[in-house]
Amino acid sequence: MSMNVYQVAMRNVLRNKRRSILSGVAIMVASMSIVLLFAFIGGMKQDMRNNLTTYYTGDIRIRNAQFEEYERYNPVHLTVNESEIASVLNQFEEVESYVPRIRFPSSFYINSGMQGAVGIGADFEKEADFQQLDLILKEGRLPAEGEYEMLLGAVLARDLGLELGDSVTVMSTTSARGTNAITLKVVGLASFPVASLNTQFFWIDIDTARYFLRMGENETHEMLLRSDGDIDSTASAIHKAVLESTGTEVESKSFSQINDLYSMLSIAENVYYIFTAIFLFLGSTVIINTTMMVIYERMREIGTLAALGMKGKELIRLFFFEGLIISTIASILGVIAGSLISLYLSKVGINFTDAMSGIDMEISSILYPQFAPITAVWIFIYSLAVTAVATFIPSRKASRIEVVEALRYV
Repeated sequence: MSMNVYQVAMRNVLRNKRRSILSGVAIMVASMSIVLLFAFIGGMKQDMRNNLTTYYTGDIRIRNAQFEEYERYNPVHLTVNESEIASVLNQFEEVESYVPRIRFPSSFYINSGMQGAVGIGADFEKEADFQQLDLILKEGRLPAEGEYEMLLGAVLARDLGLELGDSVTVMSTTSARGTNAITLKVVGLASFPVASLNTQFFWIDIDTARYFLRMGENETHEMLLRSDGDIDSTASAIHKAVLESTGTEVESKSFSQINDLYSMLSIAENVYYIFTAIFLFLGSTVIINTTMMVIYERMREIGTLAALGMKGKELIRLFFFEGLIISTIASILGVIAGSLISLYLSKVGINFTDAMSGIDMEISSILYPQFAPITAVWIFIYSLAVTAVATFIPSRKASRIEVVEALRYV
């Protein structure tokens, strides 16, 4: 009998194609939109993680324990000893590589005026193992070791009217709280994925930065680490190891502990699952309404089936199967459409250059959604479960109709 009920349900779905398509489109659009939403969120999280760990925090960042407290005052003097910490890091197999960096606010003296910028002192030999420098280098070359040269963000260079070979004087505060100036030659132009890095930052050799800021030979503001495994546990273990080995208290944190926005994205992803259920249920209301209309349109048919011996449970299955067939086909089409669009966008990207202009966020101007097949499968199951529940509601209505009442219905 179950097979007969299923066959009748399939016949009824095909009998009124326009109504079936109308019901299915709502579910299809909902499923497709949810696949795209999670692909977008996944791409945003992956992009933010890549940018954070490459340009801002590493997987783990080590700094002077007091640096964060006084960061707003430009505490150039609050440093850590690179060689001491490097000897500790060699004990950790989880640490794949590290780079020392010196970050300092400064001003360009150009055209008889001052232009604010942020300088980064970097060891470019170690940076080559930490990031793909060839991808960010737009023109020219990297600054040479110990030379008075700079790698300048392409947009900042354009705004200042600087080109390769030009020189500019930079002023900043030293570790002794005095003021110093240095003239640097532009030898390279960089195109970073993050807008603020292109508009506000310049990079120089770390030894040049130490000389300019009157810092010691091995002093650095931060050390960024590449690490695998549980980075939170590794960060905590490094903190203890540095303290035991050197007697120095340092701040050792993972990127997720440092950046609040990334943590909020992770929380938001869980919240979106709740909105997904609501969104799918709203889409399912079309099936509820359509099924209710069908019930009232087919009252005499329901009465006839009941009179012929079809029981209430079989009537539930009949209308439930009708809604489930529509939901299944629509969910499959919606997930496939969303997956194909996500795959396409993951290749070409979505350009947010104009939208991100002037916004200081660790998100690239071109965002590539991340399509995850397992996510698409779960969304399909999720869609089917929600719509099945929604379909069951009017199906119960059909089973409760009295035979005499249905046969009298005109």
